[in-house]
Amino acid sequence: MKKILIIEDNTEINHLMADALKKANYECTQAFSGTEALLYYEKEDFDLVLMDMMLPGLCGDELFPKMKAIKDVPVIVVSAKDEMDTKVQMLTSGAEDYITKPFEIPELLARVAVQIRRVSQKTGEPQGGQLTYKELTLDETSFTVLVNEHEVQLTKREFQILALLVSHPKRVFTKQDIYDCAWNEIYIGEDKTINVHISNIRKKLKEFTDTEFIETVWGIGYKLAK
Repeated sequence: MKKILIIEDNTEINHLMADALKKANYECTQAFSGTEALLYYEKEDFDLVLMDMMLPGLCGDELFPKMKAIKDVPVIVVSAKDEMDTKVQMLTSGAEDYITKPFEIPELLARVAVQIRRVSQKTGEPQGGQLTYKELTLDETSFTVLVNEHEVQLTKREFQILALLVSHPKRVFTKQDIYDCAWNEIYIGEDKTINVHISNIRKKLKEFTDTEFIETVWGIGYKLAK
C-alpha cells in the first residue's frame, strides 16, 4: 500500500483528501502545519506528498526545500494560489505537479495515480502483476497484452496508456495525465500525439474483439469503457 503525506491546514479539505485517498487504497498521514509535516517527513517514508502553500509554522516556500534536502519524494502542490509565477516557481524548483483549489476529487486521484506510477517505473518496482478487464489481460512484468487469448502487439507507450486506464476503470484521465504517465515530459497541449496513440490501441484491440475498451470523454480526456 502506497503511503501519502497530506499537508493541509484546512481541516475539512485535509479530511476530504484523506477519505478519498483511503477509499482508493492509499495509506495517509495527515499534517496540519508545516512544522508538523517536517517531523513526519523526517521520521517516516512516503511515496508522495500533497502540500498546500499557505501553512502555519513553516509555509510551503520554506517547507518544500527542507523536504527535498532530506529525501527526494514526489510533491504535488495543492494550493489556492493560482498565479502563474507561483506555479512556474514551484515546478521549476522540483515539484512534480501543481493543482489549483478548488479541485475535483477525480482529478486529484488521477494525478496522484500518475505520480505513483512514475515513481514505480523509475525504481523498477513491479506494477502489480496482471491487470484484467473483461476479456483483456495485461501483464505489467512482461509488457504483454492478451485479448481473448490472442497476444496484441503494443508499443511500450501504448501499453502504459492502456495499463493506466485499466488500473483505474472509473476515472477519467486528461490528456496531460496520460502524457505525464507515458512520456515523462512536460505536456504542452499537443493533442495529436495522444489521439494517435489512443487510435492505434483501439485498432490493435479491434483485430481480436468487438468490445470497445476506451471511451472518449469529450472536452476532458479518456476513460475505460463500461
